[in-house]
Amino acid sequence: MSVALTLSEPRQRTKPPRHLADLSLTDCQQILTDMGQPAFRAKQIRRQYYARHVTDAISMTDLPADARDSIGEALLPQLLAPVKVDSCDNGETVKAAWRLYDNALVESVIMSYPDRVTACISSQAGCGMACPFCATGQAGLTRNLSTAEIVDQVVHAAKISEERGLGRLSHIVFMGMGEPLANWARLKKALRIITAPNPEGIGLSARHVTVSTVGLVPAIRKLAEEDLPVTLAISLHAPDDELRDELVPINNRWKVSEVLEAAWDYAAKTKRRVSIEYAMIRDMNDQPWRADLLARKLAGKLAHVNLIPLNPTPGSKWDASPAPVQDEFVARLRAGGVPTTVRDTRGQEIDGACGQLAAAVEQDQRQDAAN
Repeated sequence: MSVALTLSEPRQRTKPPRHLADLSLTDCQQILTDMGQPAFRAKQIRRQYYARHVTDAISMTDLPADARDSIGEALLPQLLAPVKVDSCDNGETVKAAWRLYDNALVESVIMSYPDRVTACISSQAGCGMACPFCATGQAGLTRNLSTAEIVDQVVHAAKISEERGLGRLSHIVFMGMGEPLANWARLKKALRIITAPNPEGIGLSARHVTVSTVGLVPAIRKLAEEDLPVTLAISLHAPDDELRDELVPINNRWKVSEVLEAAWDYAAKTKRRVSIEYAMIRDMNDQPWRADLLARKLAGKLAHVNLIPLNPTPGSKWDASPAPVQDEFVARLRAGGVPTTVRDTRGQEIDGACGQLAAAVEQDQRQDAAN
């Protein structure tokens, strides 16, 4: 299978508007001073944005009314315009499609559980990894998101969660659109902001943040050097190179053994258990012998397997494994000494799989234009 992978920086002719999430506290202070505002307002604005999740200056009542427009234009331009926001699972799952400044689309998902509220965040508009069973991978890469566009999804997710009575946002997973480690420089800055205490950032625990990757080995090693104890999730999907070359084309560059070696080095350095993500695909990667092979590769390692019942994309040949097949796969992994969980299926009736909602929005807009 020959697939072109996008690992280099995608072309981007213009940049998103300047936003405080791209700026240090000192930068914000300087901008405000240049506007004739006192420097202390920088902390006010950052506290409102990061801690209280107020996303526009007009609503910041501790700012002078006659200065809110100019401050908002300088530091809080709208980065995400909601296109479609759907909910399901009795309101406990909310998925949003956002339009960016250049008309690119990204998605975020908020999921409420009894013990936590998790937001699934996008790191890129589209994805260049070309995994054939993923709607985003088949759409291709549009561009990297800026640090502020990543952080703004988190702030909006926290705001939506509170407004809908789901609770306080506590966990972040970078499992939305895009390959996070392919946008390394901006991801790194976003992770720092997400985990920094207010007014420097949002103040979430690094241990409640998960970064998922298909296996960009050099970037995994860079993440290990950042002294950020986030959870690393490896989207493995096959234990053997022959099949993984097809399901995850980046495997043609870094094989299963290399990806797992980098993961074990990450676990050793951070003392954090690695999550092995494995989408269960009917008659493709769900054979008992593959469960046994995966168990042998993971036995004794600081890792657990997160099996994912595939949420098929419309018209795709890929389908989820039947429940008895999935149950046997789980049993074989556990018998091999590997902790295994099955991901809770959420959001299927609202295009819950990565990339599905954006694709549905684009299709609706094309139909509207044709009519």
